[in-house]
Amino acid sequence: MPSPLRASRAPALTGRIIAVAALLLVSGAVSVSSAGAVTTDPADVADPAAADAGSSQCATDPALPKRQLRAMWIASVANLDWPSSSGLSAAQQQAEYRAQLDLAEEHQLNTVIVQVRPTADAFWPSPYEPWSHWLTGSQGSDPGYDPLEFMIDETHARGLEFHAWFNPYRVATHDDLSQLHPEHPARQHDDWVFSYGGQLYYDPGVPAVREHVTAAMMHAVSNYDLDGVHWDDYFYPYPSGSTPIPDQDTFAEYGGDFTDIDDWRRDNVDQLVAEMGAQISAEKSHVKFGVSPFGIWRNQSTDPLGSATNGLQSYDAIYADTRRWVVEEWVDYVVPQIYWPIGFAAADYSVLVPWWSDVVAGTQVQLFIGQATYRAGAAGEDPAWQQPSVLSDLLAFNRDHPEVLGDVHFSAKDVQADRIGAMSQLVADHYARPALVPVAPHLGGAAPAAPSGLTATTAGGDIEVSWQAVSGASSYAVYRLDGAASGVDPCDFADARHLLGTTTDTSFADATAAGATYTYHVAALDRLHHESDPSAGVVVDGENGGGDFQTIIDSTSDRFHASSDWGSSSYSPQAYGDTYRFAEPVAASDPAWYQIDVPGTGDYRVEVWYPADPGYHGATPYLVSTVDGLQTVPVDQRIDGGQWVELGTFTLAEGDYDVIGVSRWANGSGYVIADAVRITQV
Repeated sequence: MPSPLRASRAPALTGRIIAVAALLLVSGAVSVSSAGAVTTDPADVADPAAADAGSSQCATDPALPKRQLRAMWIASVANLDWPSSSGLSAAQQQAEYRAQLDLAEEHQLNTVIVQVRPTADAFWPSPYEPWSHWLTGSQGSDPGYDPLEFMIDETHARGLEFHAWFNPYRVATHDDLSQLHPEHPARQHDDWVFSYGGQLYYDPGVPAVREHVTAAMMHAVSNYDLDGVHWDDYFYPYPSGSTPIPDQDTFAEYGGDFTDIDDWRRDNVDQLVAEMGAQISAEKSHVKFGVSPFGIWRNQSTDPLGSATNGLQSYDAIYADTRRWVVEEWVDYVVPQIYWPIGFAAADYSVLVPWWSDVVAGTQVQLFIGQATYRAGAAGEDPAWQQPSVLSDLLAFNRDHPEVLGDVHFSAKDVQADRIGAMSQLVADHYARPALVPVAPHLGGAAPAAPSGLTATTAGGDIEVSWQAVSGASSYAVYRLDGAASGVDPCDFADARHLLGTTTDTSFADATAAGATYTYHVAALDRLHHESDPSAGVVVDGENGGGDFQTIIDSTSDRFHASSDWGSSSYSPQAYGDTYRFAEPVAASDPAWYQIDVPGTGDYRVEVWYPADPGYHGATPYLVSTVDGLQTVPVDQRIDGGQWVELGTFTLAEGDYDVIGVSRWANGSGYVIADAVRITQV
């Protein structure tokens, strides 16, 4: 008879944790100017996501995936991860949470999964359930702020996704109803609750329970800007020896036509999953619904559809038919907790990952793997977990299974601990570059327009790239290519080798620049991470620019302004970026201006870029606002186009003002052109 098996998450009484001894019971037409300013024909690169996945036209590096979910669980039950203890002040809790986000960023993660309803209580002001005692030490006590709102705002400000982790049925990690807040629903409806294994649970067989827990969780979905709703592996309680679950009276009352109590229990959980998924989709279609089940659905010896394993079966033990939830597409993603190493006979990682890959194949459900980061290097674990490469080896195995789109690490404190350097090696081998969150196409969304108006400023060794906000964009991805690119291949964006990071701002500071020449591009992302075409490039000449400050401003920037008499054109391939501005010469003052934030009074080299054409003006007046007044430099725009042309070195005053202008007040015929300017401190 097969022995049940379940990996532990010590210590006891924490979310998703049961002691080791009780559980281990067996022994995925570019046109280019000469300086690399790029325009992209949408017909050719309509969806960079195609390159993301590594099309047959692009050779991608499997160690640098463009898209990969990288997440960690932040558990609040028993103060496992956050807050570190109950009763901390609001300021202390907030500082600790910011440190959790620092940890995520340091490890190139893009998602946090935070437990906000650990024991039928709430980390937000809920009309359904009391404030959690894991916050204040006293259930029902107001922590003095809204932790859920705070966490979401802080997480989104870092460009990370926030998934709210709820436990549907657990009421308390003890079995004394009198310890609950007097207004706790479990005390108001004691017929909703049973005691089992020293803990209190809502009875999944009571229809009013299903309605209550769904409403309690949906309140957070409706009122907060969540990216995901996440459940762990706790449904009916895990078996406590041979003690039966005390729900026979509930079955007698609500069992209906069911003759088998096990089938009825599974149906109760099925209804909760299906109804929750439907309500989330109806309320906010962009919010993902994910479940992290125990790693084994059923063993093949019990069910031919099961895995070649010999462990506890979640279908039979906790009545969680997770395979059905995937096949029916009631969930958007699944994170099986595959907490065993490669080669572990009873539950081999190299058996379970292919099995789950086969389950999601052909569905719209995304597969991420729950990683037992807590076991790496921990005292008392098997020798396999004492190898520094153990976690890295697991992710390397995943590469052969394209259905696996990322990983979730349990838990934050173990990511931080980095015992035996296992997490450090994983990051070096697999998370060396940032990654975008995988797109879930069935949830809708669409790629925004490409950003425009890129400018680049060099100051103190850093390079800051700025651009104009894009309608429908929630964040932006910033790319850096070496050199002044003479051409841009869509394959440059197919993996993460050029991805610097993402930001929710319209600027990005590159602190890793090394005084070389670079071409920067930016793509816009909607909240579901559909990516626009890359922007036109902005080139920073760190090798020849010199000085401590340099900025480039294109005519598409919001720091450029001109009257409506200035037209816009994309006619010439010599343009810097997609377009440039043009106007007829007139005997009137109507200059186009470039506004520049000059960091300090001093000498600056001024260069201009324009497309040349025999029909353009032979003496276009460029204006420079110097400390000695406005100076005019005529430029023959019939020649020398598509490159930087130096106007000279000028003494400029500190301040943010119109520094360079292009005047229409010129004799003769031919368009005057305003395209881009570059200012370098000398």
